[in-house]
Amino acid sequence: MNKTKSPVLWWSIIVSLGGLLFGFDTAVISGVEQSIQQLFQLSDLMHGFTIATALIGTIIGSFTSGYPADKYGRKPMLFIIAVLFMVSAIGSALSTTILQFIIFRLLGGLSIGASSVVAPMYISEISPAKVRGRMTMLFQFNIVFGITIAFFSNYLLRDTGANPWRWMLGVESVPALLYLILLFMIPRSPRFLIKIGKMDEALKVLSRVEPGDIKRRTEEIQASFQNNVIKEKLFVRKYSKPILIAFLVAFFNQTTGINGILYYAPRIIENTGLAGSTSMQQAIAIGFTNLVFTFVAVNLIDRVGRKRLLLIGSVGTFIFLALTASAFFQNNFSGYNIVLYLMGFVAFFAISSGAVIWVLIAEVFPNSVRGKGQGLGSGTHWALAALITYLLPFAVESDTIGGGMTFAFFAAMTFIQFFVVWRIFPETKGKSLEELEKELVKKRK
Repeated sequence: MNKTKSPVLWWSIIVSLGGLLFGFDTAVISGVEQSIQQLFQLSDLMHGFTIATALIGTIIGSFTSGYPADKYGRKPMLFIIAVLFMVSAIGSALSTTILQFIIFRLLGGLSIGASSVVAPMYISEISPAKVRGRMTMLFQFNIVFGITIAFFSNYLLRDTGANPWRWMLGVESVPALLYLILLFMIPRSPRFLIKIGKMDEALKVLSRVEPGDIKRRTEEIQASFQNNVIKEKLFVRKYSKPILIAFLVAFFNQTTGINGILYYAPRIIENTGLAGSTSMQQAIAIGFTNLVFTFVAVNLIDRVGRKRLLLIGSVGTFIFLALTASAFFQNNFSGYNIVLYLMGFVAFFAISSGAVIWVLIAEVFPNSVRGKGQGLGSGTHWALAALITYLLPFAVESDTIGGGMTFAFFAAMTFIQFFVVWRIFPETKGKSLEELEKELVKKRK
């Protein structure tokens, strides 16, 4: 990587560590939830609410973080996110009442939601067009990596002290502190600097990340702000195409059932008749598949393109979800067929919708409303994640719906996704953010 790209990679790695904290915080609760229920003597209903608190915070954080990111900048918001992760980890670990635990888990959820908005937005704005997909994809890779680390960390800390759950939650404060320190090494987003009139500082950043005519690039970015003000509204007609794309990519990302399948993989596999211990091992295999193919996607997204990956993934996920549905309908659970089908589904999801969502949402909105737009796409994603994760256990175990109908629904959504992507989605590969704005935003005549 040449000198122009080197700082972009380093800055992107630093900012994408927010994704690692995101993934770790999301998954770490799986190792402590039973201890929490026993310690605080929680009813099933209260226990469910306590565990869901972080997800509630995630929805709030994703919908509300875009505006301050647009007004005050991406970098200050990243600092706030790092502090929230650290406070949440320490506070959750030291909680002595259920109210304290809920408050600190809510703070963790807020930081997850905000990081899913601000981190991809920042990375997209400091990356040259030809590597922007790869750089932004580092965020998704770190989410999956963080989930893997959380499972491994929980295993290592399972016998630590009288209350292992406190160590499991508290250890997150270490990478959160590291994240906070490393953020001092990144510059402010050049596009935000131009927005607030800090031209000299913006030119210094752009000269390090984008080769070629820096003056022309600066003028293009400046022109994108000429008719906009800080309080530019998102829900106006000229932004209808970016809004539609952000909503649809988030909608189809979750209606494949991915979050519910990853969260409840052992339960789904146990329904096929495999023993609990075996189902846990197979669930780890599914998680490892997700990590491997997310890494593959990092190397494909700028070569193959976002739209083509979504089309390929739609076909692959449809096939494997349909096979899973068929196995449930026929009650055919010979060998490990369900596990293999789910691994196939996760592999195709990881290289398509899983890879593209944060990249595409960060690309399609113009500079003036990128924060608000990123918040809309991320908020849609998390709201649907909460709904589907909540409903999936009921649906799979229901006598009326069952696994067959559940997976048939997910397969149908991937089938529809193919045609929606084919007809509506643009290819954003290799285009600057300002070029995409000209292509996607309807200008008044």
